[in-house]
Amino acid sequence: MPPVDIGERLRALPGGSAVTLKLDPQEYADHYFAVLNATLRDVGTETDAHTIYVTVTNPASFVWGLAQALDVAPDRISFVDAISHIMMDYRNPLPNATYIESPRALEAIILRVEYLLRKNPHPRAIVVIDSVNSLAIHNPPELLTEFFHILLNMLKSRQVLTVVLDVGEEQTSPVEMMLNLIVDETIDVAREGS
Repeated sequence: MPPVDIGERLRALPGGSAVTLKLDPQEYADHYFAVLNATLRDVGTETDAHTIYVTVTNPASFVWGLAQALDVAPDRISFVDAISHIMMDYRNPLPNATYIESPRALEAIILRVEYLLRKNPHPRAIVVIDSVNSLAIHNPPELLTEFFHILLNMLKSRQVLTVVLDVGEEQTSPVEMMLNLIVDETIDVAREGS
């Protein structure tokens, strides 16, 4: 059976869907670029689409550099950057980014995402959260579970396609078990991605 195209799978999902894209840590660079290609270029460049990319693993400047390599227009993407401050990588702030002090500021992340959805009203809104594992490093499981329930319910009610990146190990972690309860689908990039 040929590999399934991640971009096609995401385009087929209705608004309000939430999906986890599981990346293999051994193949992180290849899988990460395949996911950016699918989310930012394939789905994010659909007519009337806008992507809000929540960065907790890589700074917005890094993701923006990759997005430019994929020919993503600056008006098609906004960033909520929750990692640059603690990495001390905010010398040249992006005009399409809003910066949060820390990945622990979960309420601020929700409020910024909500603000950007209002500021950039598009029929096809996509929110990418990169990644659940980085959020789990900075937040206790109970708080993270509450964060995802609130955020995903808000995004589902607004018909936003939500993509959560998970750099998963073989064993099922408490974070993955929590995600399985709140997302509609999980796509294993190693098994299904191209």
